[in-house]
Amino acid sequence: MAQSKEIDVLVEEIIARVADRWTMVVLEALEERGTMRFTELSHEIPEISQKMLTKTVRQMERDGLVKRKVYAVIPPKVEYTLTDLGRGLSEAFCGVWIWAEKNHARIHEARKKFDAKGER
Repeated sequence: MAQSKEIDVLVEEIIARVADRWTMVVLEALEERGTMRFTELSHEIPEISQKMLTKTVRQMERDGLVKRKVYAVIPPKVEYTLTDLGRGLSEAFCGVWIWAEKNHARIHEARKKFDAKGER
């Protein structure tokens, strides 16, 4: 039973992490472009602050989703690469993007109908 509870907690943590907007955006950027420097990531995702990007990639590194490589140069050079675990998560959530792409018109229409009823 303890292992089941442990897995439940882990699943809840991972769902919370991927529900975080920035984790999914960083995951997508690294999946599409491969290894990226910190500055490249920040340019790829201009809406994210440097502080939030740092927090996001550190948490992703802690979870084993990205590998961080630091080069001892001036100015510092840091690169991020998806790990096999990160690529697996990306594949798992690719289905969500496909579903959203396939159903976005239906969702938009349902929202329009709901809003027209004035039940907000």
